[in-house]
Amino acid sequence: MGLLTYALVAAGAAGGVAVAPLALGAIGFTTAGIAAGSYAASMMSAAAIANGGGVAAGSTVAVLQAAGMAGLSTTATAAAASAGGTVAAIVAALV
Repeated sequence: MGLLTYALVAAGAAGGVAVAPLALGAIGFTTAGIAAGSYAASMMSAAAIANGGGVAAGSTVAVLQAAGMAGLSTTATAAAASAGGTVAAIVAALV
């Protein structure tokens, strides 16, 4: 891998971390809670129906809502950086 590839992977990792909170907000996981009528609201509804009326702690909806309200945890930040870096590495290999 060349220096340009390393730079693209680093930029992709940083971009993944920067975009993750914006993406959460865009689908309805906001700092004020789940936005009415959003994709997040439909996810929450489906999870509640499947779980007998409540959303289980530790479920995908619960974790995404926690990240939307409080920000990304260290683990979530690492996952977002890894995903962004991976996408950038694939793009660099194709270019």
